[in-house]
Amino acid sequence: MALILKEQVVPLEEDRDGVYQVAGTRIRLDTIVYAFNQGLTAEEIVSQYPVLDLADVYTVIAYYLKNRPVVDAYLQRREEAAATLRAEIEAKPGYKAFRESILARQQRRIGGAKEAIKYIAEDFDNPLGVLPTQAP
Repeated sequence: MALILKEQVVPLEEDRDGVYQVAGTRIRLDTIVYAFNQGLTAEEIVSQYPVLDLADVYTVIAYYLKNRPVVDAYLQRREEAAATLRAEIEAKPGYKAFRESILARQQRRIGGAKEAIKYIAEDFDNPLGVLPTQAP
């Protein structure tokens, strides 16, 4: 029996903003390429993004490897657009105060969570509630 060889369709769709995503998902081409370049296997990528199909991830990676200069140029344009947008947002009046208030709120939450964890840990270590100076 002969193998049926046909060209594979790359499962990528371009959204209205010009961002390529794996067909039928919201996972961007950027995400797959960055994960792959960080050393993740197709299986590891699918385990992190269960909405993805393993065969689709392999096809996208194969497309990237065969078209690396074009994909790298696309990713570079996306990074430049993101940097421009970030700079525009950071230049808006009130941005710095808004960011500082968000970070302060986050620190308060983290501090409160740390206290709760400390309290729970102390309770776990001392389930009978006996103070260290008391005899059991």
